[in-house]
Amino acid sequence: MDIKKIVLYAIVAFLGVSLWNAWLLDYSPKAPQSVEATAISEQTAAEASYAPPSFNPEAASHYAKTKSKSGQESQEVTLKTPDNRIIEVKTDVLKIRIDRLGGNIISAELLKYPASLKEKEIPVQILKDDPNNLYVAQSGLTNIAAEASPHTAPLYTSVRPHYELQPNEVQLNVVLEGKTSNGLLVTKTYRLHRDQYVMTVNMKVKNASSSPWSGSFYGQIKRQDVPSAKQGFMQPKTYEAASISSTKTPYEKLTYKAMDQADLSREIQGGWLAMQQHYFVSAWVPPSDGTYHYYSHVSLPASGEKSPKVYTLGYVAPEMTVTPGQVVESSSRFYIGPEIASRLKAVAHGLDLTIDYGWLWMVSEGLFWLMDKINHYVRNWGWSIILVTAIIKLVFYKLSDSSYRSMAKMRELAPKLKALKERYGDDKQRMSQETMQLYRREKINPLGGCLPMVVQIPVFIAFYYVLFESVELRQAPWILWVQDLSMRDPYYILPILMGLSMFAQQRLSPAPPDPAQAKMMMALPLVFTVLFLSFPAGLVLYWLVNNCLSILQQWYIMRRYEGNKGKGN
Repeated sequence: MDIKKIVLYAIVAFLGVSLWNAWLLDYSPKAPQSVEATAISEQTAAEASYAPPSFNPEAASHYAKTKSKSGQESQEVTLKTPDNRIIEVKTDVLKIRIDRLGGNIISAELLKYPASLKEKEIPVQILKDDPNNLYVAQSGLTNIAAEASPHTAPLYTSVRPHYELQPNEVQLNVVLEGKTSNGLLVTKTYRLHRDQYVMTVNMKVKNASSSPWSGSFYGQIKRQDVPSAKQGFMQPKTYEAASISSTKTPYEKLTYKAMDQADLSREIQGGWLAMQQHYFVSAWVPPSDGTYHYYSHVSLPASGEKSPKVYTLGYVAPEMTVTPGQVVESSSRFYIGPEIASRLKAVAHGLDLTIDYGWLWMVSEGLFWLMDKINHYVRNWGWSIILVTAIIKLVFYKLSDSSYRSMAKMRELAPKLKALKERYGDDKQRMSQETMQLYRREKINPLGGCLPMVVQIPVFIAFYYVLFESVELRQAPWILWVQDLSMRDPYYILPILMGLSMFAQQRLSPAPPDPAQAKMMMALPLVFTVLFLSFPAGLVLYWLVNNCLSILQQWYIMRRYEGNKGKGN
């Protein structure tokens, strides 16, 4: 039947286009370049990398537009931080390193997230001061340089170089004290909590000079655009860049390309700023009751234009004037950790939107919510997928029932359709007319058998994003050989079983009268098997279970239909 053939071709084309063109990773072949060391002092290099020059909140983009005498964009100079400047801090979930020069976080490891299944003892590292892959979180004060001193970042002191959250503690305070070259006494306190990836960063400033001081608090993230490792075949493109939030737009992507084209310069009440990567995110969240100037700028590493650019995204609070002897204080929060929706929602409104579930995000969120609730009891994401698949089949049972009834009727009509084919095979127009009249007489919808497959497509796509974007499913095992549901089956057992289930399902369905269509249908199990070889094991498991349940349902409905017909119903 021509119309059914068109629908089947459309389904295959839809899957192909959606899963190939839209999701196939298409990074340009650019390799990260190393940053050459330059012959400058260690102190000057660290300040060039970590401390922004003086700027006022009304013109924060001054930092972005700073140029050298030759008119070229400013360059970043980064050297490895010496060990004697590092303070190590460890909780039950985080291990961070703080540089006493500026008091900035230059390294962050997530202790509960192994780098890979083969490197379970090595935690994922998000922040790093690697000259070839710079990614640090900074905070401090503007306008803190005395005219006679070229140095801007205070060198903090601490009572000890190592801090660790003890088993009987729920909070860990890391206190840094320093003095700026223009006479400000600064106390920076990091407050970390048990089982938390968000920390409070408190800044207390006392003007110990004899002159008023005007300046602002700021927080920023500095990150080098180092290309990620190439992802697997048919994996969706992961967003790895910046994002910001405002009252009007809770989540707004800020790509590297957008920052290349223009500096961000915007007044936002509250909000947040973040740098995203697959599964993890870092974010500054200033107090919600203030209005801040959000800014970005792009600079080049010391090695030149061919090296990955350095992107800075930050916020600066309104300028304040502190008289001699006066004390001012401000706190903000910094999140560095996994993209877990419940945790992100608790930190800031809209921060959970950094979990990119694609254009079917509502379906994806619903599926993950259901899976999460089930996993709370079964404690295995693989069995959770199986149970969710069964629930979906129950939800669409009535639709499938009518579809399979239609298929049973189509099977009955197979001899009549074959007779029409033999009579009008050379006249396609007459063949179509006679076939449609036969369908009308028998009250059969020729598209009824396609509906179950069509309904599966949105759920299939939504499940794909859930499996690929949910950090909870990262390295999640099921049974035996399947030790990571977010990655492909290492032995291709699930894809092969899925292909066999498709073949079995076709054997229960009526054969198309058109030989070309019949050949296409017979080839679909093989095509889908090859296509699914590189899909996440969890997604193939969903499709396999769905096929098996469909076979049982189809067999039951057709048997019941034939039994009722035999009774004259």
